Amino acid sequence: GLRLLQGLALGYLVSGASLGAAAGAILAGPLADRFGRKALLVIDAGIYAAGSILSAVTWHASVLLIARTLIGVAIGADSAIATAYIAEYAPSNRRGALTMLQQWMITVGILVAYIIALIIFALWPASAASSGWRLVLGLGAVPALIGLVMRSRMPESPRWLLRHGKYDEVRKAMAVLGVENVGDEDVRQAAQVVERVEGGSRESRRRAWSPGVRRALVVVSVFFIFQQITGINVPLYYGPTLLGPYFAGGHASLVDTTVAGVEVTLIMTAVNVAATYLGFRWIDKFGRKPLAIGGYTGMIVFALVSALGLAFMSGTPRLVVIMIGLDFFIASFAVGVGGTGWTLQGEVFPTAVRGQAAAFCAMIDWLANFLIIEVFPVTQNAISLGGVMVVFAGLCALAIVFVWKFLPETKELPVEEIVRVFEKQQEQSVLHKVA
Repeated sequence: GLRLLQGLALGYLVSGASLGAAAGAILAGPLADRFGRKALLVIDAGIYAAGSILSAVTWHASVLLIARTLIGVAIGADSAIATAYIAEYAPSNRRGALTMLQQWMITVGILVAYIIALIIFALWPASAASSGWRLVLGLGAVPALIGLVMRSRMPESPRWLLRHGKYDEVRKAMAVLGVENVGDEDVRQAAQVVERVEGGSRESRRRAWSPGVRRALVVVSVFFIFQQITGINVPLYYGPTLLGPYFAGGHASLVDTTVAGVEVTLIMTAVNVAATYLGFRWIDKFGRKPLAIGGYTGMIVFALVSALGLAFMSGTPRLVVIMIGLDFFIASFAVGVGGTGWTLQGEVFPTAVRGQAAAFCAMIDWLANFLIIEVFPVTQNAISLGGVMVVFAGLCALAIVFVWKFLPETKELPVEEIVRVFEKQQEQSVLHKVA
């Protein structure tokens, strides 16, 4: 049965959604640029609901893996489109906060999922060792169906509508967003601005892939790789199986170990929610770059704290130090790194290629996520959990160097101007090489 899944098979059960997400992300980009952001977001919700239901009624391990991959396709497509959608209607001085709000809601959703799992295992303890997981996975269809209904009532992205000459629909979309009395002249002037800055023909869209845009694509992609390989999802994904034995004791039953693992991960997820809220409040105040450097610095400190507890302590002090280390490791990421990457993904590309570029970056993020979660069980067996945390600290140090050297500050800049910042950086780097 499912309990026999070990090593890489366990890795795929946990991370299969990530591999599907990579596929969903890269497929969604061109489709969103052609058919609009809203249509894809509605379809994503339907796919997610179908995958959740299939997970609940699965009759074989392979079917469960297929269902997890299907859910991943929807998650990946959402990650490619949602930030672009937000960036295209948000005012420049609130764009970071609104994009972080999406990230915050994701953390709230994860927290609610763990609370529901804990309630199910508390009401039906025996289900923790039997069929309770079916109910836990199947309940994912409920928010997906609610999302499908609510997304169908959202307006299309005004910038996308302008790009496609749908001026009547622009006025309707702006009205839904709370901007009334938008006249024909206002819409046409806005369309001219987008046309002038980004161009409208296929040839000009091809020119939109300028050296600066390609540089932005590389910078955001590498930021996403560091965001994943520094280990944030290891405690969140593997928390119940990883930490349950530490906190339940060596002789605890499977039920007690499962519940203890969920309880500990619930605490870490609550920390994630609280810290992401701080990021939401601070990203437009302090900027993307300082927040990211501060976040990675905190991750280094607390990865080493948790490694210290795992390697050199025992009993209750060990549990306390492990929890402090992992909680503040997660908090540091949530404040400075998690939402910052998705904010950059939505804001640094021109409208003409934003869907494709954001999709590519999201694909890179999910592939890195898949890789780290897939190889983690094998790596942990080889060098221990404490050793893995030390490796994560080293990768965080490399991430700080990268952010300091290559990431420009984009706080409060209009979306259309951010590309020029990368163009200037690229020109300076070329001139430096020539010199």
